[in-house]
Amino acid sequence: MTTHEYDVVVVGAGTSGCYAAATASNAGLDVAIVERKDEEEAGHIACGDALKGADAFPESIPKEQIQPAFTNTGVDHGRFEIPSHDTVLEIPVPGELAVIDRWEYGRLLIEGAENAGVDFHYDTVVQDVTQDVDGIVTGVRGKHKGDVVEYDADVTIDGAGSLSLLQDKVDFSGTTFDTNVRYSQFCSAYREIVEVDEPVEWDDALVFKPTKRAAGYLWYFPRTSTTINAGLGFQMNEQPMKLVEDLKQDLRARPEFENATVTDKLGAALPTRRPYDSATAPGFIAAGDAAGHVNPTTGGGIAGAAYAGKYAAEQAVRAIEAGDVGEENLWHYNERVMDHFGGRYAGLDVYNILSTAVDVDELMGLLAALPGEKLAEALYSGKTSMSPLVMAQTAVKSASYWRQIKNFYETKRLAEKLMNHYDRYPTRPSALAGWQTHRDDLMDRIYETTGAEAKY
Repeated sequence: MTTHEYDVVVVGAGTSGCYAAATASNAGLDVAIVERKDEEEAGHIACGDALKGADAFPESIPKEQIQPAFTNTGVDHGRFEIPSHDTVLEIPVPGELAVIDRWEYGRLLIEGAENAGVDFHYDTVVQDVTQDVDGIVTGVRGKHKGDVVEYDADVTIDGAGSLSLLQDKVDFSGTTFDTNVRYSQFCSAYREIVEVDEPVEWDDALVFKPTKRAAGYLWYFPRTSTTINAGLGFQMNEQPMKLVEDLKQDLRARPEFENATVTDKLGAALPTRRPYDSATAPGFIAAGDAAGHVNPTTGGGIAGAAYAGKYAAEQAVRAIEAGDVGEENLWHYNERVMDHFGGRYAGLDVYNILSTAVDVDELMGLLAALPGEKLAEALYSGKTSMSPLVMAQTAVKSASYWRQIKNFYETKRLAEKLMNHYDRYPTRPSALAGWQTHRDDLMDRIYETTGAEAKY
């Protein structure tokens, strides 16, 4: 068995992993990234390629390092197609948008982390997590080309993605780490990179389209005017979709994809749930998809993962310098995540919950009736100033959806109450249980109002 010793070991060379590793290395620590893929495949990750918040990335990997992967910075709105109501809803999207070449972005991220002094260990499949007698995580163990290899570290950062194996291997008893995680809180997704002969007319938009069931949608995101990321996904608590066949059928029905060529195919699971209540345990931090750091209504998670990686590493550095990697010394990481985007994502999760409790045709009718700018506020800020007057004006357009609109408005108010509660996220681990009790009371009201089954 080969043993390596580092200050920090990061599992996974994705966005959160690379930013965490670069941040810790820039602070003077010895850091390794352990990656299951080989050097050529590393960075090749299933993704919708759409990036919101393209103007803001942590400085540990400079934005100019990854800028060449931004292939379309001309997108500025969402285009929501609703065939059942012969409607196209144009939704303005605040902030800087881009569509990227995800594999190139992944390569550039790795290069940026290498430039920061991070060691990369490819072809290494992590199979276990090591803990001492006090329950402190002390590293990971895996296999590299058939040989057992162990990584000893003061702090282990889990950037291994959705439903991370590492979390099945850690004994979290006596910690606050969120173990209320089930596959049904995730989405199964599949995407293809498609080349078309002629430029599409909607190369300035992110195109969304509902599937035939609730809590699922198709997307068409233009990397360029002739290179499209086309994909779809569904909630894992729904009946399974035939992802490859369903996407193929929709592509065939769109004239702009006639004679198109598929150049790449990938599938993945992604979180469509609120961020973990706590992503820390002694010697252990989870970040990015591994901690539910994804907008649950859109699946967007790149920018959040980058900052989660930064925050995780900065807290790890402080704890290591203090000589204490216990949960108390790592806790501030949770606070920073919740303050930056975690509370907002938890509020947006309420709309995801609502979508599982309504008939898909009724939901599409409701969306068609809502003003696009107000829907954008709900989706991207988590809040909306939709007044009763706007509701009344909307209802005139489609009076038959008044009940659904009223329900949406009541749900929105509860989502805002929930986000206000996240503003009071505790400053120490011992206060988490009391905070969770009040949050869960709010969630019970949300389930009652939406008619949805409990998600957590």
